[in-house]
Amino acid sequence: MEELDKQNKEISDISTGEVVEEIVQHLNNPVSGPKPIVKKYLSTVEQVYTESNKFYFSDGDARVEIRVVSDEIIRVRLAPHGVFLDDFSYAVPVVDQKVTTFKMEEQEACYSVSTNTITCKVRKSDFHISFTDNQNQMVMSEDESPMHWEENIEFGGYYVYATKKCLPDENFYGLGDKSGNMNLRGRHFQNWNTDAYSFGWDQDPLYRTIPFYTGVHQGAAYGIFFDNTFRSYFDFGKEDSAKTSFWADGGELQYYYIHGPHLMDVVKRYQSLTGTHPMPPKWALGYHQCRWSYYPEQKVKEIADGFRSRNIPCDAIYLDIDYMDGYRCFTWNKNHFPDPKRMIKELANDGFKTVVMIDPGIKVDDNYWVFKEGKANNYFCRRSDDYFMEGHVWPGRCQFPDFTNPTVREWWGKLYKELVDIGVAGVWNDMNEPAVFGSGTFPNDVRHNYDGYRGSHRKAHNVYGMQMVRSTYDGLKKLMRNKRPFTITRAGYSGMQRYGCVWTGDNVATWEHLKIGNIQCQRMSISGVPFCGTDIGGFSGEPDGELFTRWIQLGTFSPFMRAHSAGDTAEREPWSFGEPYTSINRTYIELRYRLMPYLYSVFWEHHRYGFPILRPLVMLEQENSSNSYRQDEFTFGDKILVCPVLEQGAVSRMVYLPKGKWYNFWTHEVLNGESEHNIKAPLAQMPLFVRAGAVIPEYPVMQYVGEKNVDEVLLNVYYADYEVNSFLFEDHGDTFAYEQDIYSEKKFSVKGTEYQLTIEQSVDGLYTPNYEWYEYNIIGLPFNVNKITVDDKDVVDYQLDENSCLHFRSNKNFTSIKIYN
Repeated sequence: MEELDKQNKEISDISTGEVVEEIVQHLNNPVSGPKPIVKKYLSTVEQVYTESNKFYFSDGDARVEIRVVSDEIIRVRLAPHGVFLDDFSYAVPVVDQKVTTFKMEEQEACYSVSTNTITCKVRKSDFHISFTDNQNQMVMSEDESPMHWEENIEFGGYYVYATKKCLPDENFYGLGDKSGNMNLRGRHFQNWNTDAYSFGWDQDPLYRTIPFYTGVHQGAAYGIFFDNTFRSYFDFGKEDSAKTSFWADGGELQYYYIHGPHLMDVVKRYQSLTGTHPMPPKWALGYHQCRWSYYPEQKVKEIADGFRSRNIPCDAIYLDIDYMDGYRCFTWNKNHFPDPKRMIKELANDGFKTVVMIDPGIKVDDNYWVFKEGKANNYFCRRSDDYFMEGHVWPGRCQFPDFTNPTVREWWGKLYKELVDIGVAGVWNDMNEPAVFGSGTFPNDVRHNYDGYRGSHRKAHNVYGMQMVRSTYDGLKKLMRNKRPFTITRAGYSGMQRYGCVWTGDNVATWEHLKIGNIQCQRMSISGVPFCGTDIGGFSGEPDGELFTRWIQLGTFSPFMRAHSAGDTAEREPWSFGEPYTSINRTYIELRYRLMPYLYSVFWEHHRYGFPILRPLVMLEQENSSNSYRQDEFTFGDKILVCPVLEQGAVSRMVYLPKGKWYNFWTHEVLNGESEHNIKAPLAQMPLFVRAGAVIPEYPVMQYVGEKNVDEVLLNVYYADYEVNSFLFEDHGDTFAYEQDIYSEKKFSVKGTEYQLTIEQSVDGLYTPNYEWYEYNIIGLPFNVNKITVDDKDVVDYQLDENSCLHFRSNKNFTSIKIYN
């Protein structure tokens, strides 16, 4: 450490001397103007220093840290003049993970930092950094030029740059909230959270910043997470087809290399850094209905009655900003809602949860208790001249809490007490890019606490919404005691999945936006933000019955399923377009509730193991280069393939089935994978396929989650002549008891032969479901059944229906079932 401190001092002295010399020259020759800004590149490696799992390399001025985070993750940091910023990140709570072994070796041309899996090489002559897969010695990511920087004369600090080689066959995915094609190759992007009302195809930037991408070449994948909250940029071979670059307007050049070699591995390891989504309350996976706005109370009751009288399932109704008194957060408009506690209780009695919107803008009003508290405690953001930052949003003139201050977050979380006390079940944080009328957002000179690592709005802008929903989630968690909060945020940064779900923002009722939303949700899922959905039907504009119905079908397999529309549009509830649309919409929403145990189990696989919920075809078959262009299909989990209809008037569509065998969900026809098929798709039938060997659990249809006691679970078993594993996760559905192993994770192993099908079950966890029986529906048996045994006891009460599906019942505690020819 003494040697490191000495080198830091030497580098600091050198940089100070350069600055003084520049000032003297300018004073002696003032007409010459400021020196031109030039990029400064790392040169040759001159000094090396080791400290535990951190390795430091210097060219005599700048310094680079190579940190071994895990066997598959290495972090790279650049300090232009040798002094690193404090190691703090909102995205990565804990940097170091488990490392089996690591070492550094000096070779003739480079230094190598290795784990069991990967090697990071630092070339001595020019400071180029590369990453190699130890197994096949393939170079996964390599600098095209050394890391470099420019001094930022306007604000201080540095513009920081990294440029990598872009291989001819390389494709790129991720970056979260981007519209346009799934493959990022040949495009340029900017990360700056923006209120993008009615955004279009390839419009950029949008609402969220996720500076994480995955590259795939020669069938292998790696990831880069550029953990920098300033306005950042990515170029995937647009300016120069041989280069991939990322850079930022300030902060530190800090990125994580995340090894695959499979896309799934990369995403799971990224989630190990930034976290997974906590288990949501099960009702949050139901159908939600929203509008800007449902008011007064009588209108809310009409919407609720509309669902129940038509037997269309629904779990949540939303109240947008018009429920408030003059758009003042945490208040009620007593003309529209004279007794909100009574109304919320009556809705709850009918099975509806109430979700309310809360924005960050607090009206400047000395008679408004929230403003008075914030003002008295200096909780609102200030500008560099120490005046409060003010801007106009829905309430008019507003000030804004500094959510990067932990004291402010704690205060804000407590403000939800009255809402929780009267029964509000969820909170929706909107306008938190932050959005301001006229100016778009805050000025750059607004100051933020940043959890003690102070900075301007240039640094805090992209994390403002994330820290708002963090304070909301943490506050609700305390107020609701052991109940799981449900929170939504419009804006966020990497790691926001730890605190809330998202929707894709203010979309438009067009077929193009149906396509955009489909890709956006897949992209968000493989960018570490799994609980995502769209405004079904479009926020603005007017869908017809066909478009709305096709959107409901896609929404059935979105992790977050909510219809939402602007107040100046026609109403768009599932029954708004008459028949046949009402019946079809009912069927698909019912399908959502039938598949609830499967959907919930997939969410557990994400939370516990880091798997993305939606998986594009390129994730299923990354070695198939054609899948970089097949972007309209995806799997929900790994067992159900969803092929939405995205063209007006279409009654069929071409479907690509991944390798393996797949069952048509509607007809039970078995089709071979790795091939395309023309599938009928009348309005009532979106193409769906189930992977052979899958066990798909079903609950009875309910009007809301928990309406009925589950007496038995239907298990749909799809025959395969190879072994396939499936999961069923169950717990209380609304508490955190699963964190103490109070859950049931059942693993079903299905293996078929030409003459026999075997189903085995194993169970983990301490939760015991209430039901006693499984009803089996075994599909696709290629032989006649002459015997069924459960735990070596014969089953005599079974039947085959007209579709050759085998039906029988079994106790849920079975160990092995065998079905014989």
